[in-house]
Amino acid sequence: MIRGIQLLQNIGQFESVDTAAAIELGRVVLIYGENGRGKTTLAAVLRSLATGDPLPIMERRRLNAQHAPHVVVDCEDGPPAAVFRDGGWTCADRMQPQLVVFDDVFVDENVHSGLAVDARHRQNLHEFVLGAQGVSLSRQLRGLVSRIEGHNTALREKSDAIPERERHGLSVDDFCALPEAQGIDAAIKEIERAHAAALDRDTVAREALFEPLGLPAFDTEAIDVVLARELPDLDAEAEARVRAHVEALEPGGEQWVGDGMQRVAPEKPCPFCAQDLAGSTLLAHYRAYFSEGYANLKRSVEELLRAVLHAHAGDVPAAFERAVRVVGERRQYWSRFCEVPAVPIDTAPIVRHWSAAREAVVAALASKQAAPLEPRALAAEARAAIAAYEAHRQRIAEISAALTAANEAVQVVKEQTAAANRDAIATDLRRLQATKARHTSEIAALCDEYLAEKKAKARTEDERAETRTAQDEYRADAFPASQTAINSYLRRFNAGFRLDRVSSAMTRGGGTCNYDVVINDSHITVAGDTTPEGEPSFRNTLSAGDRKALALAFFFASLDQDPDLGNKVVVIDDPISSLDNHRSLTTVQEVRRLADRAGQVLLLSHDKPFLCRLWDGTDRTMRVALEIVRAGTGSTLREWSVDEDSLTEHDRRHDRLRTYIDTADGDQREVARSIRPHLEAYLRVALPEQFPPETLLGRFLERCRQRRGQPDEILDQATIEELAGLVEYANRFHHDTNPAWKPR
Repeated sequence: MIRGIQLLQNIGQFESVDTAAAIELGRVVLIYGENGRGKTTLAAVLRSLATGDPLPIMERRRLNAQHAPHVVVDCEDGPPAAVFRDGGWTCADRMQPQLVVFDDVFVDENVHSGLAVDARHRQNLHEFVLGAQGVSLSRQLRGLVSRIEGHNTALREKSDAIPERERHGLSVDDFCALPEAQGIDAAIKEIERAHAAALDRDTVAREALFEPLGLPAFDTEAIDVVLARELPDLDAEAEARVRAHVEALEPGGEQWVGDGMQRVAPEKPCPFCAQDLAGSTLLAHYRAYFSEGYANLKRSVEELLRAVLHAHAGDVPAAFERAVRVVGERRQYWSRFCEVPAVPIDTAPIVRHWSAAREAVVAALASKQAAPLEPRALAAEARAAIAAYEAHRQRIAEISAALTAANEAVQVVKEQTAAANRDAIATDLRRLQATKARHTSEIAALCDEYLAEKKAKARTEDERAETRTAQDEYRADAFPASQTAINSYLRRFNAGFRLDRVSSAMTRGGGTCNYDVVINDSHITVAGDTTPEGEPSFRNTLSAGDRKALALAFFFASLDQDPDLGNKVVVIDDPISSLDNHRSLTTVQEVRRLADRAGQVLLLSHDKPFLCRLWDGTDRTMRVALEIVRAGTGSTLREWSVDEDSLTEHDRRHDRLRTYIDTADGDQREVARSIRPHLEAYLRVALPEQFPPETLLGRFLERCRQRRGQPDEILDQATIEELAGLVEYANRFHHDTNPAWKPR
């Protein structure tokens, strides 16, 4: 049993960590850590502790560290503790052979490498199924053919190490023979664009060039002139008499009287009271006031108002937004084939400022229209709105100019694509991509190793020898039992497949484990990479979750058949990656069951909910939780408060608000910030149909007001008013990062 991790120094993310030395580990140890923090490193340390092999630790030596890795692990049969220093474990009797590790290394060595199950996996799985007794028998066979099998294994590994995706369809031999080329990056970029355009030739031919994009301007000079205009020749006494009379009338009286003057003739009585108007001094004043200049002034105001509405209202803003969408889509398309400037246009603030400017100008002109002789001017707010809109207009003009300038490059793409040979371009592209990959430092080294190993195999190929040693009785019992146990776990994982024909076979390299994956009563044989391309195989019939479930089933089944499980320390690193909720839950249940039977279980994961669920179902006297957290440029170990992390953010907001309501205690700003998200979370549960995800509170309130008193009423008036008040208050804090916030 591992009692404590006293020191992790100069290994992986751990620079010098002794913070967990005082934490005594229990029978169940849960270790949480984000990806890249050091979980795999910790698993590697324990793997090295189990086997005595220094490589898992040395290959994770901390980069740029001045000293070698130093590890101290307190084990149950100590003191002294197990110490790794100067490239090895100082005491062989401190090793922990009872420690077994499930991690990516286990999967890669015994089950599969990504999508492939090769001979190495089946040979290791053969030993894994046979156990200690079977291993000793298999080693005899491997010793006889070690030289040639070593060449074959090394050659396969070196071939597999050269990524197929980097070879772009070439065989390993052809790939390794590619000569180096200059200017490869620029050539690849150019031919990639040409290839993409050739594949989409018809659309390239049809797709239009960029059209100019613009916004109409506000003629503030003309607006100022019209608003300030008056009749300088109007007699002061006439103006005063008429204004006094008009002001006594209802709103719009001036316009009403002006219209009436168009219907009064000098030689005729008043059309309203039939009195003689020949001697009326007020009528004379009216004629002076509502002169031809007055009519011209009114026409000027009306014409300018119509012009503003024509240029800035109606469908004009919507047409602009459509044009922006079209330009964005067109830019996204053409940027695949040539250099096109970005189109960083957010139409929302543009339309908002545009609307504000338009409404301000229209309001000013409407006011002038109601009293034409009163001089007016645009308010400061109106000028600010126009200025904000004008800034948008200038920016749109700049973007439009840049886009239309790109039409020349677009036209070149059209012409070249029309005459392109797609197959030839694709072939050239693949070869260029392969050439670049072949001569990177990493791949070049792999190719050199492959070529060297190929020559070595040719020299020793005639030296191989074969032998067969049968242990049929032992295998006849071991492999069927293993099949039954594995399938039992696959059923618990709700896997859509099972294993069949799990059996042992002898090859030149020794014993190997063959098996079939059975899906829908169809057998898929896992016996090397012999499945024809396009046919069902291990690679294309099992999902990532299926492959992980299979690996876990192999591991758990082997533990079930281990008679010494009660003394084993089981380390499981990130078992639920690629697993769905059901399989994650099954893994929790199996780990709990394992914890009752094994000597100790250490489980590492990046998934807090998974660990919290396991924590909740584990005996308090058995469990201990650690977490690997960032510390400067590295990581450290510390005790983990699982109960605190089990709380959701909704729980914390609820507790924050409830505490403040009950005791008036807490950070008032944090309390205020919690109101709006808490209301939204509540409404999504209380009113899921009326308040689906992404619904804004402002729009929800408006919908409630519209339905008030209707058969489909959502909230009553009192509740609407209360909610509106809360939203208005909460918005002040919800938007506090934006000095120009507005309630939604």
